[in-house]
Amino acid sequence: MKKKIMMAAAFILTAVIAVYGTLTYIKLKDNGKETSVSEVTSYESSKGKRSGTSSEAGTAIETKKTVLVSGSAVDISGLFTERDLEQTYDIDEAETLVLESGKDVTVSKEGVYIIKGSVSDVTVTVDAGDEDKVQLVLDGTEITNADFPCIYVKNADKVFVTLKENESTLSVTGEFTPDGDTNTDAVIFSKDDIVIGGSGTLKISSTDNGISGKDDIKVTGGTIIIDSVSDAIEANDSIAVADGDITITSKKDGLHAENEDDDSKGYIVITGGKLTITADDDAIQGNSVVQIDDGTFELKAGECIEGTYIQINGGSISIDASDDGINASAKSSAYTPTVEINGGDITLKMGSGDTDGIDSNGDLYINGGTLDITAQSPFDYDGTGELNGGTVTVNGSKVTSLTNQMMGGRMQGDFGNGGGRGGIGNGTGPDEGSGQRPGDGSGRPGNTGGKRHG
Repeated sequence: MKKKIMMAAAFILTAVIAVYGTLTYIKLKDNGKETSVSEVTSYESSKGKRSGTSSEAGTAIETKKTVLVSGSAVDISGLFTERDLEQTYDIDEAETLVLESGKDVTVSKEGVYIIKGSVSDVTVTVDAGDEDKVQLVLDGTEITNADFPCIYVKNADKVFVTLKENESTLSVTGEFTPDGDTNTDAVIFSKDDIVIGGSGTLKISSTDNGISGKDDIKVTGGTIIIDSVSDAIEANDSIAVADGDITITSKKDGLHAENEDDDSKGYIVITGGKLTITADDDAIQGNSVVQIDDGTFELKAGECIEGTYIQINGGSISIDASDDGINASAKSSAYTPTVEINGGDITLKMGSGDTDGIDSNGDLYINGGTLDITAQSPFDYDGTGELNGGTVTVNGSKVTSLTNQMMGGRMQGDFGNGGGRGGIGNGTGPDEGSGQRPGDGSGRPGNTGGKRHG
């Protein structure tokens, strides 16, 4: 009986929070165990329409794991520290390391290190303490290796790679060799957090990955040009871009985040910068979440943006895809496959054949922004499709409802707000209706899974 009462109380409390919103932190106890419910900062009235700004995007409730997300799919309030965003270094405390060919260098303690030299067969290794923050300043550095990373972070709290106002080049030309059990397969390989910024240029050429991080990778400035046979930038936990000019040519993925041990991680957040990506597979793939708040994007790939939960809140995004332009598929069990567009200026140009402009193996919500889609199949979704706001143009014509491309090329009827499948619902388009998503009324669907239909 006690358990039933607690479950009922939790359900009522969640419903109240979903409708009214509050600033609170709650712990529910059940047989001595505590279940935490995250902070809820805001939620629009269930009768209000969703706006096109990220700050007003509704609160998400993932009912299966009792996870509440406020505003954005990923909480970015503490994503970048002040030091992450700094593009300079303290020259008074810096130590200069002049490289010599064939002689590796190891940094074993916290500090600022200016790296100079044009060399071959040299690895700069960071093997410092668990709490140490190390800053490597590349000052016109040129390293060409045959089979091992140019920069190898074995241990540190965080490493900053800062680009001085000149051009540095890092290359690996042959097949990578491992470091014991560690598959060191990138020009810059890091086992800990790494931040790349500065005011200079870094060119990376790789026979495998360009930059690999086993934790988090952040880019906050600089000009970065990567040519890679495999992923240009890959991370286990997350990739976050605040600024910088990134140009990528990859025979695999441009940005790739995936955590095989915890599939709630492996997310990508972009809040600014310029990204020009040409990739054979995906331009941007975050297995759990891809969140774009701002920035300028020129993407050309098989699939340009792929993840389980894709949220676009802003930015200027040009997509040229030979498969799907934006694709939400069940890569993570922590989220329902969903595409949510709240803002931005998005242009999608699709190749001929079995291609979709926006393909969701779950739900599709367009709440704001401007979309210009050229495609035989502009939309393909397995769950709910809603056009609640924004301006959507398909093949030169403005549309006020969504059509659904089904398997075998069959089109479902138009969808308006709150419409389910087959044209059920009011079919009124973005100017009428409640703007609330069907289901639990929480703003973001719960974790119900989803299967890709092809």
